[in-house]
This record gives sequence, structure tokens and C-alpha cells, in this order.
Amino acid sequence: MKIVVQAKLLPTAVQAVALRSTLLECNDAANWVSRIAFEHGVPRAYELRKYTYAELKARGLGAQAAQHVIKKVRDAYTALHAHIKAGNLGKPRSKRRVKAESKPITFRAGAAQPYDDRCLGWQHDSGAVSLWTTAGRLKGVRFIGSADQLKVLREYRQGESDLVERDGEFYLLATCDVPETDLKENPDGFLGVDLGIVNIATTSDGDVLAGRGLNRYRARQMRLRAKLQKKGTESAKRRLKERSRREWRFAANTNHVISKRIVAEAERTSRGIALEDLKGIRARVRLTKPQRAAVHSWAFAQLGQFLAYKARRAGVPLVLVDPAYTSQTCAECGHVDKRNRASQARFPCRSCGVVAHADLNASRNIARKGETAWNAGRESRVPVASP
Repeated sequence: MKIVVQAKLLPTAVQAVALRSTLLECNDAANWVSRIAFEHGVPRAYELRKYTYAELKARGLGAQAAQHVIKKVRDAYTALHAHIKAGNLGKPRSKRRVKAESKPITFRAGAAQPYDDRCLGWQHDSGAVSLWTTAGRLKGVRFIGSADQLKVLREYRQGESDLVERDGEFYLLATCDVPETDLKENPDGFLGVDLGIVNIATTSDGDVLAGRGLNRYRARQMRLRAKLQKKGTESAKRRLKERSRREWRFAANTNHVISKRIVAEAERTSRGIALEDLKGIRARVRLTKPQRAAVHSWAFAQLGQFLAYKARRAGVPLVLVDPAYTSQTCAECGHVDKRNRASQARFPCRSCGVVAHADLNASRNIARKGETAWNAGRESRVPVASP
């Protein structure tokens, strides 16, 4: 299983200038290659090299750096076409799709630049890297990370790494091929996980995770954003960009903590994880105006991805189930009624009279659906041969 490990670089002032200049020149070259590709109908990578390689070398890029710039541009167009084909940019002739198709792709000054082992060397014992720059090869650039990250980086790094600048700091994003634990074939039941807005995740064990605190944080950020947007100065715009990245990091860290806790509990109890398949939920549900900001800032897709890859690493089975009626079905008697969901938090069954926490009730339904789906997938559909 491939994962990305982030190592923070600690360059000296001189090294930082060289790194920033390298990213600036590589991305400027990528923008030029993108214009050439757009003019020629985005040819294949081999043909694109014929149009651009000599010029990139003349600009002072090394052979490998030039190849990586061309590949980066071609990959960006491949991703764009995939999004268009999937309908992620709207229907044909829609404003968003026309805008994406009518001009070349552009790269910001600090966008990631790929490095392979010819351009980048890791010295794990000294905690430093040597890497190519447009000012020559830099040696002894220190890097840091958590103990777990450094262990994974040392043992499983494989393939390319990306140099990127964020808020004036430099990072190397290294691809690591981590072996997966064998999947447990006979889990002792399933841990159901109900994802929500008030409570980000509720498990069928009754564990309610990161609800009120995260929502208070987001509400505060929303108020601050509104003030800065109203102000409209250049300084306010810079602050808005900084705050958006800060909120994204906070949400990602919260999702990491939640997913790690859920997977650890499932692994400890030898169970699988059952999760609602919420793909396309934003397009399906109807919302009032005050609800839209909360739902569209809810990173449930990211939480699902974190759960999936952490479960794979731990060998914990994970199944996606149909979310239909999980919040309206009584986990005790199975009675389905829209009126069962009296409020966001309260679930009084109209049939058996049981009163439960609404999210807990839903998570237990999800757990049951997960076990049913897992058993159905394991059952043989081949007819038994007659004697």
C-alpha cells in the first residue's frame, strides 16, 4: 500500500533562497510547457518532449528536472480530462467546464516539483538530504518528522518525492510502499460508524467523537472569515488564505485522530468496520441556506479515506453500506418510520417504544448492515452439485 510521508526541511537562509528559486523556475517552465501543450492539442508525453525538451535545457534545467516538468504538465492534463469525463466540472457548455477547457493549466510559484533518486539523496543517519537545485546541488539540508514518519521513511520509501513550499516553509512529500497486514477473514462482528455534522462520528459501541468542539471551532472561523471578506483589503485577503489553510490542517488532524481511534478499537476487538457509502450526498440532499456552510465544510470524504487506508494497514475489514433508512429504523425491533427520528439527537421508536440516541441507533443499524454485506460477499453462489 502506497502512502505519502511528509518531511519538513530546515534549510539555512542561503539554501532556502536556492529552493525557492528552483520551484519558481521549474513552475515557470511548467507554465510555458503547458501553453505549448495546449496549442498542440495536449500531445502524448513523448511528442511533448520533442517540442519542449531542448528549450527547458537551454533555460538551465537539468535533464531529469526537465523530464519531470514535462511529465508534471502531462499528468495535470490527464487529471483534468478525467475530471471532465467524470462530470466533476459540470455538463458540456457549463460555465465552469468552459473555463477549464478554454485556457492552459497554470502552476503556482510554490507548486510541487517531483524528484527521483538521481536528483535527491536521503541520509537518514544524519537527518539530511542532498538535492538538485538551479543553483547547483545542495548538500546537508536538514529534515525532521515524527518518530513514526521517520521510521516509515527509512524502511519503505520508494519512488518519487515532491518538493513543495507552504507558507514560507519547505517540505518533501515522499512516497512509501508499506506492506499491508493480512485481512482478517472471519471478523467477530462489525463496528458501525455513523458520520454526522453535530457529532462527526458515532460508533455502535456508543463512542461519540469530535462533535461540539470542532463545530465551535468552525463557527468561530466562519465569523472571522465574514469579517475579513467584508473588509476586502489586500491584507485581509492574505489573512483569509492563511486561515483557510489553518482550518484545513485542523480538520485533517481531527480526522486522523478519529480514524486512528476507530481502527484501533476494531483491531483490538477483532472486528471489521461498517461505514455508510456517502458518495454524492451533497448533490442528493436538500438544504436550507444556514445548513449549506456546515454540510459543505464537513470533510466526511477525507475521514472515510483515512479510515480506509488505516484499516488496510491494520488488516481490518471495511465495508460500505447503503445509508438508506439507517436513521429511521429502530435497531431493536427493525420498525421503519420517518417519525422515529424525533430530533437530531432523540430516537423514540413508534412501534416498541424504545428511546435511544439517534446517532447511536443509526450506527447499530450500520453495523448490522455491514455484517450482512460481509457474509453475503463470502457466501458461495455456485449451486450445490446433486449426488
